[in-house]
Amino acid sequence: MRKLLGTLMNPRKVFSEPPVTPGSMKVCAFIPARYQSRRFPGKPLALIAGKPMIQHVYERASRCPGLSQVYVATDNDAIFDRVEAFGGKAVMTRSDHHSGTDRICEAAGKVGLAGEDIIVNIQGDQPAFNPEMISTLLAPLLENSNTHMTHMTTLMHKIQKEEDIKNPNHVKVVTDNRGYALYFSRCPIPFFRDRNGLDRTHFKHLGFYAYRKDFLVQFTNLQVSPLESAERLEQLRALEYGFRIKVLETPYSSLDVDVPEDIEGVEKALQESCPPHDGHAG
Repeated sequence: MRKLLGTLMNPRKVFSEPPVTPGSMKVCAFIPARYQSRRFPGKPLALIAGKPMIQHVYERASRCPGLSQVYVATDNDAIFDRVEAFGGKAVMTRSDHHSGTDRICEAAGKVGLAGEDIIVNIQGDQPAFNPEMISTLLAPLLENSNTHMTHMTTLMHKIQKEEDIKNPNHVKVVTDNRGYALYFSRCPIPFFRDRNGLDRTHFKHLGFYAYRKDFLVQFTNLQVSPLESAERLEQLRALEYGFRIKVLETPYSSLDVDVPEDIEGVEKALQESCPPHDGHAG
């Protein structure tokens, strides 16, 4: 009740700017960010090279060409205030969402996106991703207006290290000969029974997604599917219900921050890459 009264007393906690006005198709990125995390509480606000992680992600997303706007979708006052403090845009959402996808769906409705507008889901724990990855992710949706061919897009990267193939935290993906996902798994797929003379290539799935708002609403209203529950991979729900996921290969990988110990590796990666400027999309 206190939280509800706080929202009513402080309207800016709903979203940080008026809803977008109807017009031409918009392409907006949303970064879901929640404070509670079993392995790393407060992760979005963790300092990386002197900045909170959410700021690194936001600034990189803002460098992606073609985006109308970038928003952080959160249920936490501290994250909301920090985003506004560095000049970003934030949307306050409910605290009972089961996934970042659900949180983005609510946020997209609050800023007034239309059904044909494209939404990019950028995970808030990837502060060193290359902005060019988003251009790759968007291409099929921008080039093909037939939503029955491609319902959503995502990315994959060729795995270089044998230990990453066996690591269940690195999700693997296999596709058909037109680049549509056949399956995602935490196990090594495909399994090469005959190891002689074969190109034993495995691909890591990178957790970036793009879809139109009307599909996102439909997707979030579906019941959790059996394979999704088994692997704890939300994208399997789309496959089980018969939707098509276009998987684009990218030469770039992306470091996740799962636990505090991961920060050191990300800081090293940031030092080796060109630092992003502080401009914002839109």
